[in-house]
This record gives sequence, C-alpha cells and structure tokens, in this order.
Amino acid sequence: MPPLILLTNDDGIDAAGIQALESALPETWECHVVAPTSVMSQCGHRVTTDEPLRVHARGENRHAVEGTPADCVRLALTHLLPRQPDWVLSGINEGGNLGADIYVSGTVAAVREGAFLGVPGIALSHFKKRGFDFDWAWAARCAWEALEELLTVQLGRGEHWNINLPHVSANDVPPDRVHCEPSQHPLPVSFQPSTPEGDVREFLYDGDYPNRLREQGSDIEICFGGRISISKLSL
Repeated sequence: MPPLILLTNDDGIDAAGIQALESALPETWECHVVAPTSVMSQCGHRVTTDEPLRVHARGENRHAVEGTPADCVRLALTHLLPRQPDWVLSGINEGGNLGADIYVSGTVAAVREGAFLGVPGIALSHFKKRGFDFDWAWAARCAWEALEELLTVQLGRGEHWNINLPHVSANDVPPDRVHCEPSQHPLPVSFQPSTPEGDVREFLYDGDYPNRLREQGSDIEICFGGRISISKLSL
C-alpha cells in the first residue's frame, strides 16, 4: 500500500509553495491536501473552537478550510482522511521558519498538531532574500532530496522535523543539508510609531529579519549561509 500523505501549509491552498511540494512527491503516493482557504501566516498554534469550520471541496482529495493550519490537521485526521496518514507535510512556506519563528509559525504548528495526535511530520520553509523571486522548481527538487533522507527515519512520539531551504541561485551547486539546533536568540523586534490620534497610538512592526544573529552552528547560520538546515523538534 502506498503511503498516505497529508499536505497542508499556512500560505493558503492556492500558494505556489504547497503546489511545489505536491509536485515533488511520487505520483504513486496517496496525497490529500487540506489547507487554509487564505493566508494564515504567523498564526502559531491557534485553533478554532467557538465557531464552525467551513470546508470547501476543491476536487478529489483536496479540501480548503476556513481555519488555521492546526485546524486543518485536526479536521483531516478526525474526519477528512480515509485513514491516519503516514506523514504530515507542511509547506513549502514562503519565508524562513528559523529559531524563534518556530513558535509563531503556522507551518510548524501544523506538524506539531500532527505530533500531538501521533503522526510524524515535516515542516518545510524557504528563506527569502528581499528583492529576489523564488524558483519553485528548484525548491521542489531540494525539498524532495531532503524528504528522501528524513522519511526513512523512525521518529519518537512527539518528534517532528523542521527544514529551511536557503535562497541561492538554482545555477549554483546544490546546497548541503546540515542537521543543526534551532537558534535560541530572540528576533530583532522593533516598531515604528505613528502620530497619536487622541487616545489612540499605532505601532507598525519593523523587525530586521535578514540581520538576525547568526550563532555558529544554529539553523539561522546554516540557512543564511546557503545550506539547508534540518532540525529535529519535539513536544
């Protein structure tokens, strides 16, 4: 019996990244796509419990959910899939999920939810350099090479993987894959205040993501340096 794979993301079911991930998998595998109807980036592990979750059929084995990535996994594993999947794959996210990002990432939350429910998972993200476009065909190839390695590894209960692709030229030598620990340094957070209007003040996030501290050996240093970072996470 071919493996059954649940595909999801936090960029929405129509995002180029999830299409690239689906294209990377063997056609003989049984893949079910259950993903948000719209972008749910940086929603973390938020779940919906106080209102109905609307699900839209998008063709055979495809469902769009008006909810979060964690909602999608919960629904898929309890109602939408014919049996428990062998793996939950989430991504490919349009942007990195490194270090502290792991805790706000909807991409990673999807595989974490799968881990809570006893299904191993892999989150895949693609760091983006400002001013440069993604090459999704290249990303799909790199993702599959990493998946080939990890899908054969037996994980303990609650363990899951986090992969980050670097943003390098597709004409370069294929990047090495490096197993590493997530950075423990905080994001460089800052805000731009607006002119107060009466009792109301506004602050717009203005973090400097590309200049994060590149702690030697961390996922940030590996990915920003042009290699694929692979981190094993656990509940």
